[in-house]
Amino acid sequence: MGRRVVLKLSGEAFADQTLNYGIDPVTVDRVATEISGVAAEGYQIAIVVGGGNIFRGLSSAAKGMDRASADYMGMLATVINALALRDALERAGAPTRVQTAINVQEVAEPYIRLRAMRHLEKGRVVIFAAGTGNPFFTTDTTAALRAAEVGAEVVLKATKVDGVYSADPETDPTAELLSSLTYMDVLSQQLRVMDSTAITMCMDNDIPIRVFNLAKPGNIAAAVRGEPIGTRVQ
Repeated sequence: MGRRVVLKLSGEAFADQTLNYGIDPVTVDRVATEISGVAAEGYQIAIVVGGGNIFRGLSSAAKGMDRASADYMGMLATVINALALRDALERAGAPTRVQTAINVQEVAEPYIRLRAMRHLEKGRVVIFAAGTGNPFFTTDTTAALRAAEVGAEVVLKATKVDGVYSADPETDPTAELLSSLTYMDVLSQQLRVMDSTAITMCMDNDIPIRVFNLAKPGNIAAAVRGEPIGTRVQ
């Protein structure tokens, strides 16, 4: 069996880089082309998508809303992103399936663990949309959960920075990129790698996390191949 990974893409990965909102076809096509290329090498790639470029349950737009209602709206936003990415991946030559944690049978399959694993074994990219299907859980937690369920070797967290730093690199010029951390380092120092539920789930299931910069061409392929880029949490 080829190396199986779960790639976590935030909604920002789909957005116009100047507006940081909506879906930018050029950006999505770039990401899809890179994923398709490395998938063709035999790697089994599952993707968890966020929806913050359209609607985020914890955003100011949701202020005053019932949290559960806002989270369900966020889940639907991830379905839109998943369909956009599937379209781009298929055009890039990668057979792709979308599975959703809430039932939208006209546009995607329901999430079924064994079916997802079968798709991966057959060389298809699988996109997991709609989070866990439950409010109050993030798509980071979804990535950790799905990684444990399908037996992925690693969670690859694509971000806007090169990895995890000792301080905020935008405000502290002495901030250093950390090549490795433990799960407990992340939890005790409250580092913004993933939310604590996701970190704890990865720790409990011994799933390492690789944090890397999505914006640098070639980084997705390097992360999938297991190259030592960014920061490793284990």
